[in-house]
Order: sequence, then C-alpha cells, then structure tokens
Amino acid sequence: MLDSALKEQVKSIFTDLSSSYILDIYVSDEHESRNELIELLEDTASCSEKIQIRLNKGPGLEFCLLKDKKDMGIKFRMVPNGHEFSTLLLAILNCDGKGKNFPDEFIQTRVKSLKGEIRLSTYVSLTCTNCPDVAQAFNLMAILNPDIKHETVDGAINQDEVEALGIQGVPAVFADGEFIHSGKAGFGELLDKLEAKYGRDENVFPASEDKKYDVLVVGGGPAGASAAIYSVRKGLKVAVLAERVGGQVKETVGIENVTSIIATTGEKLAADLKAHMLAYPVDIFENRTVEKVELDGNRKIVHVRGGEKYSASALIIATGAKWRRLNIEGEAQYIGRGVAFCPHCDGPFYEGKHVAVIGGGNSGIEAAIDLAGICSKVTVFEFLEDLKADSVLQEKLRSLPNTEIFTNSQTTELVGDGEKITGIKVKNRQSGEEKTIALDGVFVQIGLTANSPVFKDMIKTNAIGEIEIDEYCRTNISGIYAAGDVTTVPYKQIIISMGEGAKAALTAFDDRIRGLLD
Repeated sequence: MLDSALKEQVKSIFTDLSSSYILDIYVSDEHESRNELIELLEDTASCSEKIQIRLNKGPGLEFCLLKDKKDMGIKFRMVPNGHEFSTLLLAILNCDGKGKNFPDEFIQTRVKSLKGEIRLSTYVSLTCTNCPDVAQAFNLMAILNPDIKHETVDGAINQDEVEALGIQGVPAVFADGEFIHSGKAGFGELLDKLEAKYGRDENVFPASEDKKYDVLVVGGGPAGASAAIYSVRKGLKVAVLAERVGGQVKETVGIENVTSIIATTGEKLAADLKAHMLAYPVDIFENRTVEKVELDGNRKIVHVRGGEKYSASALIIATGAKWRRLNIEGEAQYIGRGVAFCPHCDGPFYEGKHVAVIGGGNSGIEAAIDLAGICSKVTVFEFLEDLKADSVLQEKLRSLPNTEIFTNSQTTELVGDGEKITGIKVKNRQSGEEKTIALDGVFVQIGLTANSPVFKDMIKTNAIGEIEIDEYCRTNISGIYAAGDVTTVPYKQIIISMGEGAKAALTAFDDRIRGLLD
C-alpha cells in the first residue's frame, strides 16, 4: 500500500525511535476494510524494527497504540489513509518524545491538570484538511495525561454511528458521549473546551510572574509575524502571544497573490512565518487566549487564560479576523448538524442533497460552484440587491443547471427537528414576504469579523468591531498599536497585513526613541 518512495520517507522519520511499539489490531474477519488496514499497518511497521503489529479478532475494525507494551490511550477506528496517515506517524513520534508539535511547559501543565477520566471521540473524513489538527491535538493530550483516552473514527466506515449521532460536519468531537465541538480548531481552543467541561486542579498552578518585554505582539498571522520581525530587528525584546501561528492563513488552501511567491499554501506560509520569526530571538507563546489587558502607567499588562501575565511598554494587536456567523435562531444549535462553514471538508456529507449558501461574495459563490458538483441543488441567498462576487465566478455559477440565486434575501432562522437542519426561513427585503424553504444543509459564507472583543472596552472600534487606527497604526491609547484584518484598514489581504504589521512595529519604535514609551 505504501510505495517505495513513501516507505523510504517513513524509515527516515522512524530512524531514531528509542521505545518499542505495537499496533494492536482488533478486526473481524468479515470487515470489508480488514485487508486494507492490515496491509497499511504491516507496511508502516516494516519501516522500523521498533514497530510490530499484533492481530486479534474483534467485532469491528480498530487498533490501539502501545508503547513498551503500555496502552497510550490512542485508538484509531479507521484505516488511516489520506490526511490521517500523518496522524498515525505523529502519534508514534510524540509517544517517543520526538514530535515537533509539543506545546510548551505551561500548556502541558494545563493538560495534566484536567480533572477526571476523559473519553474523547473525534469523527473525521479522510479528505478533510482540518481533521488531522484536531485528532493530533487530542492524541497529544492523551500522551500528556494518562486519564485522557482518544479515538479517531472514520465516519465513512462507521456510518451507522454518524447517522445515530446526527453528524453532518467534520471533525466532530464527543466527550464522554456529549457533543462539544465541530470544525477546525487549534490545540489551545480544544483545551479551553475541556477545561470548561471538566475543570482543572488549580493547585498545580503557582502564581504567575509578570514576564516583561519591550514589545508584545498579540496574534501570529501575517501582520503579527511582520510586526515581531521588524521589532526584534531593532534590538528589542519581543514576544508573540497567539492561539496559533498563521491565524486565518492556515485555512487557505491555495495562495497565489503574495508578490514574489508564485504559489504556496496556507500551511506552508504559516510554517514559513514561524520559521522566519524563530530565525530571530522572538519568544513565541502559542495556544494562548488573551482574557484582558490592563494599563499600569506606560506598561500594558496582558492576562492570558490559565493565569499567565505578560507586560510591555508597546502592545501591537494583530489578532486578525474569523468567519462571521449569522447570529440567528438555530445557527449555534445545528453547527456540525446541518450548519457548516467549510465546503471542502463538509460538502461530501451533502452528496445528492439540497443545500443553501448564505453570501454572494467570492467565497460564497466559489463554495456554491464547488457544492454544485456533488449536491442535487444549491440555492444562494444574498442580502444585498446584487451578488458581490467577481463576474467570472457569477457567470460560472449561472451556467450550472442545479443552482439558483435569490438576492435581497435576509435569512431569519435556521429550522431543524432537534437533531439536524430541515429548512431555512428567508425574508424578501423588498416585499417583506417570509417563507420557509426545505433543505438539508446551510453553508455560511458572509465574510469576516474582527477578533477584537477582548479589547473593545479600552480601545476605540467602529460599528462592526474593527479597531480604529490612524495612518501609522496607532490606536486611541498611547503605546497600543493595531495592524491587519482586526483594524479599519481597507482590503483584507495577506500582503497588506504584512505591510501593516511592519508599519506598526516601526511606529512603535519611533515612539520609543522619541520618549513616548517608557
């Protein structure tokens, strides 16, 4: 199953394994994927003398990872092909202490302090690009905390469970049988959700000391990375606080409009941003969620979830933006059960079904075109009088036989039966007429909203939450700057955010040498 070139790559990855591992298989003789699983795991085991397989009879199809004969709490109910093959490889490497995605000591302490026995199940699709991040995060938590058990489940070969649970989007996470998450997420966000559900032992957390810097950058996307690089090159002590380096960029599959880079991907660009920052003495603290900012004279004190504190005389906010939600009845209730945001990941769940796309901009029309290839019908609803997408995209959409477009349409409610979406309520903004349209799924594509709520009580924002800045990226608070998609700067583009981050850093440095900062 693994070709010779891939085997050689896996062999090189496993060269330095120090412990012994068993891929402990439990599979019925009748399971249609039995031979495929055994062949894949045999090929994987053949890449290292430290790895063996053990075949047992079982009622279904699954395998566990054992390290030196000890169950590591990691289970796969799937044949880990596609994107999830990397999840298998990384699980072994992380068990051996050689993975490169271990969080820092503070985040590890948070994981180890989670209370009680925790049983997690993540339902995935082998074509989903967001699923591996979630599965790998929970596998890592299971390695760090022996009271956590995690299984990655392929929805395609466990269809009865998917239907019984009402899953219509991946990744879908259940904690002790309770649905807690759907869609992409970073390690920190997932940890936050487990802390909220299970609590943690506060006794393991000593009082946090104030970590002092010259410049604090909140956000690790293009604007934040650029701000950090420009600041550290001025000889300043710089820290970056981010939920994840790359930010919104990581959700972009193809990028072809960054000058001098003909083509790249979101994952690649995010990795390049991190590598560039680490080429300098920038302290990067990932998986951090800012809870509040306080002013102490010229010092800005940033409080992070978990109890950490950081301070600096200059604070650059580069927290970017996230997909906007409709904020109407039914939306939150049915996320992952009919309400989706990623057509690439969740589109296959709606094969042969009728779906709606809310939003007539480029992202909405691109989503509608993609979905039209697998869905029986795609209905686009746009709030304004005309679609906002590029004309070439509009022409393509109108050429497809199974699509329809309604403009001047306000979505007022997402209707469901308690388990899944069954329809959508839409009001015609000209006539006022409201009607309910039966359908199977809704993809929300209405643009971005600034990640500014935590700062809004102290920094001036506009009506839609963007931080107001002048032409030098200064906010209304001395020593606090903002850059990129979180601000009022027009055109939310990667290259513009990079320039704005550099501008904010240069302004902060100029203010420093003029004596405006401590």
